[in-house]
Amino acid sequence: MKHVEAVNRLNGSMPKIGIRPAVDGRRGGIRESLEEVTMNMAQAVAEFLSSHLRHSNGLPVECVVADTCIGGVAEAARTAEKFARAGVGVSITVTPSWCYPTETIDTDPTIPKAIWGFNGTERPGAVYLAAALAAHNQKGLPAFSIYGKDVQDIGDTTITPDVQQKLLQFAKAGLAVATMRGKSYLSMGSVSMGIAGCIADESFFQSYLGMRNEYVDMTEFVRRMELGIYDKEEYERALVWTKENCKEGGDVNPPELTRTREQKDQDWETVVKMTLIARDLMIGNPQLDGIGYGEEALGHNAIAAGFQGQRAWTDFFPNGDFMEAILSSSFDWNGIREPYVIATENDTLNGITMLFGHLLTNAAQIFADVRTYWSPEAVKRVTGKELEGRAKDGVIHLINSGPAALDGTGTQSVEGQPAMKPYWDITAEEVKQSLEVTQWCPAVDFFRGGGFSTDFTTRGGMPVTMARINLIAGLGHVLQLAEGYTVELPDDVHDKLDQRSNPTWPTTWFVPNLTGTGAFKDVYSVMYNWGSNHGSVSYGHIGGDLITLASMLRIPVSMHNVAEERLFQPSAWSAFGASDRTGADFRACDNFGPLYGKK
Repeated sequence: MKHVEAVNRLNGSMPKIGIRPAVDGRRGGIRESLEEVTMNMAQAVAEFLSSHLRHSNGLPVECVVADTCIGGVAEAARTAEKFARAGVGVSITVTPSWCYPTETIDTDPTIPKAIWGFNGTERPGAVYLAAALAAHNQKGLPAFSIYGKDVQDIGDTTITPDVQQKLLQFAKAGLAVATMRGKSYLSMGSVSMGIAGCIADESFFQSYLGMRNEYVDMTEFVRRMELGIYDKEEYERALVWTKENCKEGGDVNPPELTRTREQKDQDWETVVKMTLIARDLMIGNPQLDGIGYGEEALGHNAIAAGFQGQRAWTDFFPNGDFMEAILSSSFDWNGIREPYVIATENDTLNGITMLFGHLLTNAAQIFADVRTYWSPEAVKRVTGKELEGRAKDGVIHLINSGPAALDGTGTQSVEGQPAMKPYWDITAEEVKQSLEVTQWCPAVDFFRGGGFSTDFTTRGGMPVTMARINLIAGLGHVLQLAEGYTVELPDDVHDKLDQRSNPTWPTTWFVPNLTGTGAFKDVYSVMYNWGSNHGSVSYGHIGGDLITLASMLRIPVSMHNVAEERLFQPSAWSAFGASDRTGADFRACDNFGPLYGKK
């Protein structure tokens, strides 16, 4: 299976990182002695970030360095103009020396910004850093502080590991912010079964994320299927690939509700068409212009989407599980490619959380129901067995009432361990394995229109982060997250527990890392404090990155188990309570307000 060429499938250029070398503007020997070392520092940062980062679509991350060092407001203005023309979405100022803060800082209020003040004693880069951050805070322009722990000699172009970590954490989150800006969330349908997360809060999308909201009724799928508004050649290829690679699982429906072979074959044809149509709705398809549908060929420029499905659709048509699972995965009949972000039941809040995770990891996300906490005592009562290893204190059953990305099988690997990887690192053999361990079971009886659900069990041992944005009246949007691991249970234990929910759905057994206090006192407390029935699961312990991203957008984090030394937020946050990081986060976000406007 080939890798699809890296492309930007959305309208709008990929954001770049702007590097601003700031210098002491005094002529007559001072500036002249610093020009080269300052520009070298900027070039070193640009080369480091360009060599360590990619966009989620696989394209390289480009850095734009100012034409000259910035010693005053004129050069700051010239740099701002260059950055605007180049499409810079993230700003990093670097300096080894003292400079004039208010004359040299980046004052664009919507661009995430950081300052690296070199820790050297020959020239006071740290003094500039402190003064410039004070200026940012006084002007209401939160900026991130990057300051190495160890003193270096001026002219040393080495970027120490602690500075590297902060540069990457800031840049990844900043690029995510810039990538979302101007894109759309597409609601395909409306509210599913009274789930409040389906209600698109347009003020959130516009003011916090800089995004649009787009909507289509699910009857658009019927129109496109009946009128043939899809690529017929691709449909035929997709159907052949599906029949060859997607194995049907057992049908658990009673005889009177079991669909005939003919009905199931028709369901396969329908769900493949639905997949093509949903993708075309999101990003467009130039092939449609060739068959007379120029408007449909454009799409909605959707970086994320959700499908209502239940019940208005699924009472009559096959469910959206195949469509959502294949789109959310890192491959399909066209090859190995960037996953799409598509939320089950059009849960817009979980969909945006999935988008956060995807942009930070470049990998697929698992959409899951946060279904059940199984205590060791309950497992012993039901199965007669003791939980062991990481699962010994209980597990949370993540089991989606429908699809999850097939990457969630855990059949990909990093250094021999289960993983979910950026598509460009996935092998054809890993795709084959994920398809082999997945069954497509005929949908259960309450999906009256038929369809197929993914059935797999995630491999244990993956470090993962479960996250969710919630909306609280009077408070606004808050993010919660839990870092932990996937675990595997013995087959006889898994089967008994899994059968009690639904044997046709994908299962991920999740154990959060515990701190012994608060929401992470024990596994039960994590489940008890979770804010919704849904969660998004990312590969890796990315809680620190999520918190950095949330602070850029001014979304407070209500619950996390990230060690304090991994927290990286704008310097102003400490002014709201340095000894109470969670409370300070709420107060700072409320004070500065959303990145793009009013609440």
